[in-house]
Amino acid sequence: MAVRTLQQTGVGDTFGPVSVPVRRETLVAYAKASGDQNPIHQDEAFARSVGLPDVIAHGMWTMGAAGSVVEEWVGDGGRVVEFGTRFTKPVVVPADGGSVVEVSGVVKAVDEETGRATVDVTVTCAGEKVLGRCQAVVQLD
Repeated sequence: MAVRTLQQTGVGDTFGPVSVPVRRETLVAYAKASGDQNPIHQDEAFARSVGLPDVIAHGMWTMGAAGSVVEEWVGDGGRVVEFGTRFTKPVVVPADGGSVVEVSGVVKAVDEETGRATVDVTVTCAGEKVLGRCQAVVQLD
């Protein structure tokens, strides 16, 4: 994977949308890796009992999925120097087929001195924004 350079990056540049599928099996694996065994992420009956429409993805999984798309765009995970967001809506993951998270971005600023770019990241599922104020700062070559 090629590392993105300062010369090839400008304000207004875009990437995506990139589709990131999520299935119940994804949530089980994430729960094991993260230690987050909250039943809203695996037990449909429990999720519904607390007012959710179905099992939902871990917020940090959703953030990580978005971060992975930024990492791919910039060419190296170590070049993502800041990443922040607000969790605005859950990603509902039905048993039959799962869901798809769509990630896209637009370069909002490029700092020639530091070689860093600020990227606004948009993350949606089923046409609804699931992360708000999602922004990454990346180091360019």
